[in-house]
Amino acid sequence: MDTILVVNAGSSSVKFQVFALDGDGRLRREIKGQMDGIGSRPRLRATGATGDTLADRAYPIESVQDVPGALMLASAWLRDELQLSPLAVGHRVVHGGPDYDRAVLIDHGVIARLERFTTLAPLHQPHNLAPIRSLLANFPALPQVACFDTAFHRDHDQVADHYAIPRGLHDEGIRRYGFHGLSYEYIAKTLPQVAPDIAKARVVVAHLGSGASMCAIHGGRSVESTMGFTALDGLPMGTRTGQIDPGVILYLMTAKGMSPPEVQNFLYRDCGLKGLSGISNDMRELQNSSDPRAAFAIDYFVYRVALHAGMLAAALQGVDAFVFTAGIGENSVGIRARIAERLAWLGVTLDPTENARHALRISRADSRTPVYVVPTDEELMIAQHTLSLLLNRHSSSRPKRERAS
Repeated sequence: MDTILVVNAGSSSVKFQVFALDGDGRLRREIKGQMDGIGSRPRLRATGATGDTLADRAYPIESVQDVPGALMLASAWLRDELQLSPLAVGHRVVHGGPDYDRAVLIDHGVIARLERFTTLAPLHQPHNLAPIRSLLANFPALPQVACFDTAFHRDHDQVADHYAIPRGLHDEGIRRYGFHGLSYEYIAKTLPQVAPDIAKARVVVAHLGSGASMCAIHGGRSVESTMGFTALDGLPMGTRTGQIDPGVILYLMTAKGMSPPEVQNFLYRDCGLKGLSGISNDMRELQNSSDPRAAFAIDYFVYRVALHAGMLAAALQGVDAFVFTAGIGENSVGIRARIAERLAWLGVTLDPTENARHALRISRADSRTPVYVVPTDEELMIAQHTLSLLLNRHSSSRPKRERAS
């Protein structure tokens, strides 16, 4: 069976999925799994296409001490016990910087260029690249493909990409990138099948999860995003600040004496819902809490989503539909209802019954702006990009040329 392995590596876990290639060229998900507890309580869990358990086993801490080790163990399990040897491996890489506007076949030169963007995505980039380096060293003939969260947004108009800073800094790469692009690309490609009436229209998509952002899409193309230079910008997230006055950063360094690494750790790990509530970064826990601080964190999150919806509506010069996706967006009836209530001025009228049953369309039939819930599938998007490049091996792995200013 010909397969594609998709890898999404984090700091203490490696998520993976295996897609089989049908005779007609379509991809079919066969296995979904992860190695978590890396460095503490390593555990391999995996399920098959029908949800049946394929593996659930613990390992000694010394046997899985880092992300590359976890991927090697998972790969050995796939190879030795399931007799699967993938044709290629597709990786989620958060930051492609100014160099990459599409998925790319990986070589040592690509890795070297991607390492330059580690400071722009410190929670993600090092862990994304670690298993890539490991596979390249151990299986140099195995094709690997990097799929970027920034790529979908790289066609933004220049006025949307620039900060009000000297152009030389922009040319060095200090610009608005946008993230969660694999999710938004999947939504844009799926809308023609699930909601053809809005597929080419002006759509605001809210990717709401532990990491959260929103994107304005018109005609299947990203027009604007709430995230910018890094994945800190825009909406408040589980532990990340979202939009913040840069003067606050200066204050933390000058008045509070925090070093740059301390500020970075603070903004990425101690803020967002966790910082606001003082309780948790998990929206489910906050919704189940009676603590007023939890209620305030939820209020703040809902308020900011609605606020940014207005910004994206301005970028689109109107909104024809609103789409919820990702963990909170796909599963939280209450959060969707509260956001929809704040979007009444945009013509949103929710249908409580349809919302409660997580229907595809959760707005009333007479809602001027329809609202949809569309589950995202970043892994399938990565598998599709990987297969496409595998079938077109002559594609260059050199970075793109910059567009003329």
